[in-house]
Amino acid sequence: MSGRWIEVADGVYARRYVELDQTLGLVVGDTFCLVIDTGTDEVHGASMAAAVRFVTPLPWSVVITHAHFDHFLGTNAFLPAAVIAHERCRSVILADGDMQRRSWSARFRSDGKAEQADRLATAKLVAPNEVITSSAMVDLGGRAVMLTHPGPAHTDHDVFVHVPDVDVVFAGDLVEQGAPPSVGPDSHVSDWPAALDAILALNPVTVVPGHGDPVDADFVRRQRDELSRMR
Repeated sequence: MSGRWIEVADGVYARRYVELDQTLGLVVGDTFCLVIDTGTDEVHGASMAAAVRFVTPLPWSVVITHAHFDHFLGTNAFLPAAVIAHERCRSVILADGDMQRRSWSARFRSDGKAEQADRLATAKLVAPNEVITSSAMVDLGGRAVMLTHPGPAHTDHDVFVHVPDVDVVFAGDLVEQGAPPSVGPDSHVSDWPAALDAILALNPVTVVPGHGDPVDADFVRRQRDELSRMR
C-alpha cells in the first residue's frame, strides 16, 4: 500500500494513506520509537512497518488509539513488540475483532474491492499486551510521550498521544479532517466535546487526526462545537 510521510515536527511523523483517508503516526526518540495505530490489515501493517524502517532503525512500541478494525488489524506486522491500549480497547478487540473483520471484509467485497476483502479475511487478530486505565508515560529516550484516556467520546476507550516537547497530539478518531466526526453505535456524543477540551487544554500546535490531514487547535475547537450542536 502506498502512503506518504508528513513530518509535523522534529522526529514526529504522520503517515497518510488514500484508503479510508487514514493517518497513522510515528514518534522517534533517542533510543525507541512509538508507532500510533497499525492499519486495516497485515498488508497495510507491513507497509507501515517498512515505512517506519526507512525513517528509523530504533526498536518500536505500538499504541492502539481505539478498537476499530482500521486501527488495529495491521498489528501482527510489528510483533514482537509492546502493544499498548486502554484496557477496554483490549476487551473490545477480543470480543468483537473477529466480527469486525468478517463484516468489513463482506462490505469491501460487496463494494467490488475483492483484494481488500481478502486481506481483511486473513488478517491475524492481535490483542494489546499492555493496558492503561487513565494515562501513562512512554519514555522514548530523551523524549517523553503521554498516553491519555479522556473519557468516553468516539468510543468508551479512546487514547490520544501527546508529544509535549513539540506540542503535537495524535488524536485518533477523536478528530477527523475532511469529513464530519464519525459517530457510531459505540460513540458517546454527549461526552465527546469534553474529550476534545482535554486535548485543547494542552495548547497543541498540531493535532493529527485518525483520518485526514494534520490540523490546528482552531480546527479542533470547531469540531468540538459541531459535536456540541449534535448533542
